[in-house]
Amino acid sequence: MREPSPHTEVFGILGEFEKAEALVEAVGKARDAGYRRIEAFSPFPIEALDEALGIEDRRVAWMTLVGGIFGGLLGYGMQVYTNLDFPILIDGRAHTPPEAFMLITFEMTVLFAVLFSIGTMLALNRLPRLHHPLFGVDSFHLASSDKFFLLIYGDDPRFERGAAERFLTGLDCVRVDTVGHTEEPE
Repeated sequence: MREPSPHTEVFGILGEFEKAEALVEAVGKARDAGYRRIEAFSPFPIEALDEALGIEDRRVAWMTLVGGIFGGLLGYGMQVYTNLDFPILIDGRAHTPPEAFMLITFEMTVLFAVLFSIGTMLALNRLPRLHHPLFGVDSFHLASSDKFFLLIYGDDPRFERGAAERFLTGLDCVRVDTVGHTEEPE
């Protein structure tokens, strides 16, 4: 997702939940209430969360396929080029036997599929990123251990600070925090 503009009043409003089910339910209610620029954080993957958030982005999967095809063609082409450019006649065998090229072709397919998928994921997440406004929220570090968070971005078309805080409070959050814009450290 793109980052909210630094010209908005706040980065967003963050709600903390105790259980995964509560987070999924809160995401559904936020979408029903008209919020579209929302993001959820949890310590483990939640299957129903992608659907609840309306995530349909498949760029990583497509780039993995592109990387695999590129790697397979590169591996096969590299071997064909080498055998045709430096021919070695052995017992009358063909210069480009496809069976002999499958191992390297397979390995290059897997290698480039993985490299493309990791590269795409890092680029889309804008990583490595050393600082994020959410890091300023005291309890946000618990998103990697046992808490669940819902963020309503400040540049959501329907966002109004007080209304968003009341909305999250009405969802039985453990706590609601306002996330401000912070400058990245030098």
